[in-house]
Amino acid sequence: MILQSMKMACTAILSNKLRSFLTMLGIIIGVTSLVVLVSLVKGATDSVTEGISESGNTMISVDILEDKGKPLTWKDVEELGKRKSITATASTGNTGSTAKARGKNRDIQVTGTTPGYFEIQNLKPVYGRTLKRADLDNSTYSVILNNRAARELLGTEDGVGETVIIGGKTYRVAGVLEKSGVMGWNAEQLEAYIPYSTLMRSAEDINYVSSFFLKAESQEDMKNAEREVTGYLKERFGNDEKAFRVINESQFLQLMESTQKTLMLMLGGIAGISLLVGGIGIMNIMLVSVTERTREIGIRKAIGADYTGIMLQFLIEALVISLLGCAVGVLLSWGIIQVVNLVLPQYHFRMVVEVICAAAAFSALIGMVFGIYPADKAARKKPIDALRFS
Repeated sequence: MILQSMKMACTAILSNKLRSFLTMLGIIIGVTSLVVLVSLVKGATDSVTEGISESGNTMISVDILEDKGKPLTWKDVEELGKRKSITATASTGNTGSTAKARGKNRDIQVTGTTPGYFEIQNLKPVYGRTLKRADLDNSTYSVILNNRAARELLGTEDGVGETVIIGGKTYRVAGVLEKSGVMGWNAEQLEAYIPYSTLMRSAEDINYVSSFFLKAESQEDMKNAEREVTGYLKERFGNDEKAFRVINESQFLQLMESTQKTLMLMLGGIAGISLLVGGIGIMNIMLVSVTERTREIGIRKAIGADYTGIMLQFLIEALVISLLGCAVGVLLSWGIIQVVNLVLPQYHFRMVVEVICAAAAFSALIGMVFGIYPADKAARKKPIDALRFS
C-alpha cells in the first residue's frame, strides 16, 4: 500500500511541476539558509579555535592596563619563567610598518618579542632560526619573517641572509617560519618578528611591556601558573586587580565553543521559521489538491478504499514534496558553499552532516504535520458526496 501511495504521490507531483516547485520553494529556502548559515558560522569559528589551539591549550595571556608607576620590563617577564609551573614567557609589542625589499613595498605587522614566543605560539622555522637571547641583549637588527612575508618581499621562502628595510631600519633575515596550516584573517598578514629590545629602540611609543604570554607545563598546571602570575601582579600593583587582565586560553576556547553553539541555535531558529512558512505552503496546496481530486477520492472509496488508504496517499504526497524540497535545498547549499570557498580560500567551509540530518528530519516533520489536515479532510469525504462533485 505504501509503495502504491508513493507512486501515486510522484505522479500527482509530476503532473503539476510548476505548482509543485513553488510549493517546495519555502522548504528549499529554509533548508538552504539553515545549512549555509550554520556551515559558515562553524567554519569561521573553527578557524579561530584551531589557531588558538596550536599552542596546545596551555597558554596564558596577560595585558597590563595600568602600571601604577611600576612598569614591567621584558627582563621582569623572563623572571616569571623561573616559576615551577611556567615553562616559557614572551613579552610582546606590536606596531604597523612598511617593509621594503627587492624593489617591493608592503605593509607589515611588526611584533617585538623574546625567544619564548615561538615556543608558546608553536611557530617553527622552515629556514634559519628564531630569535635568541643574544639578539635581545645586543638589540640586534635580526628579523624572522612569516612564510607569506618572505614570499611577498623576497620572492622565495628561503630568504635567510637577505636584508629587509622595515620602518627605515635595515634588518637581516635570520629565519623564515613554516607556512601555517591554519586559515583565517591572520593568514593574509605579512608578519615580522624582531627582538623586543630592538622594538623599544625603534618605536617611540613602546617603552615598557604592556602585554606578554606564559606557557604552563601542562593543562593540569594552568591554574597554578595563573595563580602565580596573578599573585605576582597583585603584589606589584598594590592589589589592584583592575590594573591587569589575565586570560586563560582554555577558558577562552570554552567561551568560543559556547558562542558557536548559541549562534548555531539562533541561526537554526531563524531558518526554522522559513521551514514553517514552507509547511504552510504545503498545507495550502494540498487542500487545493484535495478539492481538485474530490471525484477521484469518491471513485476510490466506491471501489473499496478505506480511510487509512486515502489518508496515507495524501500524507505521503505531502511528505514527498517536503523531502524533495529538502534535497534541492541541500544541493543548493553545497553549491553556495563551494562558491564561498572560491571567494574566501583562506577558510575551509564545509557542510555539517549533523545539520543536514536535522534539516531532513525537520522537513519530514513539517511535511507530516502540515499534511495531516488535508489528508484527513480527503479521507473523511463521503463517497456519494465526492462522486457528485464537479
